[in-house]
Amino acid sequence: MWACPAPFAKGRTNSIPKQLTKDMQSLDIEALNQQIYIDSAFIEKLNAAASRIIVGQNNMMERLILGLLCRGHVLLEGLPGLAKTLAIKTLSQAVDARFSRIQFTPDLLPADIIGTMIYNPSTSQFTVRKGPIFANFILADEINRAPAKVQSALLEAMQERQVTIGSETFQLEEPFLVLATQNPIEQEGTYPLPEAQVDRFMLKVKVPYPSREEEQEIIRRNLSGEVFAKVNPIVHPADILRARESVNKIYMDEKIERYILDIVFATRRPGEYRLRNLEALINYGASPRASINLALAAKAHAFIRRRGYVVPEDVRSVCHDVMRHRIGLSYEAEAENITQEDIINKILDTVEVP
Repeated sequence: MWACPAPFAKGRTNSIPKQLTKDMQSLDIEALNQQIYIDSAFIEKLNAAASRIIVGQNNMMERLILGLLCRGHVLLEGLPGLAKTLAIKTLSQAVDARFSRIQFTPDLLPADIIGTMIYNPSTSQFTVRKGPIFANFILADEINRAPAKVQSALLEAMQERQVTIGSETFQLEEPFLVLATQNPIEQEGTYPLPEAQVDRFMLKVKVPYPSREEEQEIIRRNLSGEVFAKVNPIVHPADILRARESVNKIYMDEKIERYILDIVFATRRPGEYRLRNLEALINYGASPRASINLALAAKAHAFIRRRGYVVPEDVRSVCHDVMRHRIGLSYEAEAENITQEDIINKILDTVEVP
């Protein structure tokens, strides 16, 4: 098993695992580490800016940044009042990007999201009026409050990065990221997301309650008004696009690729991985998007850790967020109160780590 080395620091180099293949050893990994260190410098700035507004929730902020690095949309699931909306708004302010908030309600129409054609009597022509989807950061607040027709209006934008209004198609400006929230408890008046749309979210992040100490700090900041402070832009969209290129350059060994495939295929054919007891619990396994996104997320996780190559710990760290919404539970699993997390934990404990 590879050991996860200490974060790269200026003036020293990352220790490279001895088990690396000859292909990687032939690369100039030290030069790659140096480049990653330079290109990832803005991560610290983003975290510092967010910490001035948001108390705790470090995992949520890291996953939002990870989705930004991978061009992957993020679904945040948590109870009201856990700073989901505030985190997204803070990130958009720090990146100097355009932000749109769409409050999903049962009476929302697709045209309220993507825009529509407006007739101009003076010219006797129809003109396009663009909707709030034309922004860099889209907050789809309580996305499961709107019916499927409205939810599907996001599909083309999320997958193809384009919007069609009438006979015209418009490309969306990069970076483009859909960050959606939903309440897992209150189901009255909600419309569960179809599996095809859930699968288009790269990550599904569960947002927990803050700790006692964190909540005490939240009280103090709200009473003092600090939480209402505005974050000044510290990162330009060009920095994000350059960071994405660096993420693509991060080395992933063939052993890591096989490890990712083993994890995904264990959800489809658990019997082949000494997990026969899971066969009755899984209705359907993870899609090929799980393999793609698990590899991308592992690379981005290595980038955030300022490392030029992926280790198994990167895969394990992001596995739950990538996989939990891509595994269908059977009635037997639901009757026994077995969750997707339980299944993923069992798979990670059983599948051999390179």
